[in-house]
Amino acid sequence: MESTVAGPRVTDEAGAGKVRNVVLWVLQIPAAAMIGMAGAMKLSGQPQMVAMFGTLGLGQWFRYVTGGLEVLGAVMLLVPRLAGAGALLLCCVMVGAIATHLFVIGGNPAIPIVLLLVLAVIAWFRRDRTLRLLGR
Repeated sequence: MESTVAGPRVTDEAGAGKVRNVVLWVLQIPAAAMIGMAGAMKLSGQPQMVAMFGTLGLGQWFRYVTGGLEVLGAVMLLVPRLAGAGALLLCCVMVGAIATHLFVIGGNPAIPIVLLLVLAVIAWFRRDRTLRLLGR
């Protein structure tokens, strides 16, 4: 009798894991696309990005660092083993983006806030992969 109870339970857990995995990919792909595109704009020297980083006053090197981190994090989001670590990296970038909007350049920080929330969800549910990556 116990084997009958354990059988469906394992199947239910496996099904829930598959659903969770699909939902995470549905979040990861658009987040990677949006952040990757923003990073590419920074790296390619779009006039709007050059002007924005000029306003920051840290120099254009910071635009390259930020764009590089965004592209790297976007690629990591698309690699299953690295997705959690990429989400953590991008959470840090989004905290910086939110602070920049709030305290330096102004404007609406809604997009970085939403991306931060999405990335935090991805990082949380991919934490097992991140811990394995770190050898824990």
